[in-house]
Amino acid sequence: MNAPKHVAIIMDGNGRWAKDRGLPRNMGHTQGAKTVEQICEDAHDLGVKYLTVYAFSTENWNRPAAEVTALMTLLRSYMKNSIKRAMKNDMRVRVIGDKTRLAPDLQRDIAGLEETTKDNTGLSFQIAINYGSRDEMIRGMRKLADQVAKGQLKSEDITEEIFAEALDTNGIPDPDLLIRTSGELRISNFLLWQLAYTEFYFTDVLWPNFNKDELAKAIAYYNERDRRFGKV
Repeated sequence: MNAPKHVAIIMDGNGRWAKDRGLPRNMGHTQGAKTVEQICEDAHDLGVKYLTVYAFSTENWNRPAAEVTALMTLLRSYMKNSIKRAMKNDMRVRVIGDKTRLAPDLQRDIAGLEETTKDNTGLSFQIAINYGSRDEMIRGMRKLADQVAKGQLKSEDITEEIFAEALDTNGIPDPDLLIRTSGELRISNFLLWQLAYTEFYFTDVLWPNFNKDELAKAIAYYNERDRRFGKV
């Protein structure tokens, strides 16, 4: 079985997992974070080179304040504990999204994690935090517009490659496979540019219940697809 080089995941179902067990929603997010840790190892074992997960979207700020606070606390804990885990597994970690809205201490933890793991050669793990694809593309267009205004770039010279370089995912290959858990059938403003030729896999499994066997099923589905780039 050939593993896709890059797998992207929309991790959905934490709240429903907690509700089914009579637990607070925050417990679902905590369990979901544990699943992320395990799936990183599983993805590497199955031959995946790049893994990108949707952790916190630009729209998630609209959730109840208590839930947002709990998610930020969880992210802080995850970042602080990730360096040791990433170094142990030779994993390179990178955060995509607009980090300027995050608290200064979280920004520092992210910068430290990225710097410490930048030379690792195992799984490349991308975490989307305060990420929205429309926001990403607007920020990318502003970068290019600024370069044009400064005479560093001609508008007629802008290509798909140059535009891609202005995005948060610069240097990361486009996903081959997108997985969304919990039965939802939408991409929720995630990697809109990058998913142009990506295979989609939807499963009813809630994210905290997602495991290596479920990932293997998604990869098996990917292997069944007829990959014809640029064709309908």
